Amino acid sequence: MSVTIKIKDLVKKYGDTTVIPELSLEIKKGEFFTLLGPSGCGKTTLLRMIAGFNSIEGGTINFNERVINQVEPGKRNIGMVFQSYAIFPHLTVKGNIAFGLENRKLSKAEINDKVEDILKVVQIEQYKDRMPKNLSGGQQQRVALARAIVIHPDVLLMDEPLSNLDAKLRVDMRNAIKEIQREVGITTVYVTHDQEEAMAVSDRIAVMKSGVIQHLGTPQEIYQRPANVFVATFIGRTNIIEGSLTRQGDSYKVNFGTGYSEELPNIQLPASTKQNELNVKISVRPEEFVITEDQTGMKATIVHSVFLGQNTHYFVDLESGQRVEITQESKTTQILDPGQVVHLKVKKEKINVYDAAGELNYTRGGQL
Repeated sequence: MSVTIKIKDLVKKYGDTTVIPELSLEIKKGEFFTLLGPSGCGKTTLLRMIAGFNSIEGGTINFNERVINQVEPGKRNIGMVFQSYAIFPHLTVKGNIAFGLENRKLSKAEINDKVEDILKVVQIEQYKDRMPKNLSGGQQQRVALARAIVIHPDVLLMDEPLSNLDAKLRVDMRNAIKEIQREVGITTVYVTHDQEEAMAVSDRIAVMKSGVIQHLGTPQEIYQRPANVFVATFIGRTNIIEGSLTRQGDSYKVNFGTGYSEELPNIQLPASTKQNELNVKISVRPEEFVITEDQTGMKATIVHSVFLGQNTHYFVDLESGQRVEITQESKTTQILDPGQVVHLKVKKEKINVYDAAGELNYTRGGQL
């Protein structure tokens, strides 16, 4: 059980429209791998190609060394969990979970043992005799998950499995799914448009746009050093400030266009770059701003604030007229008032600097 998925030069077309152009990817054995991106980016199309539900116009998909392009979906030994739970309303919980095993012609004793084991894994053994209509959304999702993994699939495919649940239950279920996946060790490909959900469950994430992987890495890598501005703005929240980058010996100074600048030692430009000054886009996440008494920082005016317990979010206008969001730890002192003028600096080891097009990250190394 559990395989490495190797995708090489995969192409998907609908008529003359190419929706996935020559995508290559390797998903490790036992990995929880997430395809993340906005609607229409190709993530569900790719998942359905792995499942065998969509045709392949070019390239190959391997489970270990076995090419599965022409293998029927039912013979790929996959488990699937959908956005709609797709559990049978006329069968009990136990009957739903046993369905796939019965199709595989296992003995009644073996089916019973496997169902009892998986009921414990997903923690719904007390509901085994209930009908689906008497279950909550979270309980139904656990049934769908149990039915998918009880057949011991080589690959578990999950397409937006939590989107029908309320916010608190989504958090509870994503934690449960991760724990269950780690326990059973199945190679899992998970599709979502929810970046927080992806960050919470994934070993690695592929951020997609227009059928192309923009960044492939761990949640920490993608959040801290996004490959381009699209990834930076899609994963978490960030402020994009137009500025310039000036060479100073072996280091660079980033200028925020407001008279404020910082020296950055972790900048690496392409070898072909000859200019000593470049226009850049600077990504500063809300928590990477610091309110300071130092008037050499960026002058900003408080517009309004949102108190969220541990943190307070401020929306401020820079002198340039750009509005940015900053996050500060909530203090016992009074929240800053609208109209109040403050000065901002940045945590320079955490910000990211991109080329003028926003396609190339000049910042190197991990964050401190």
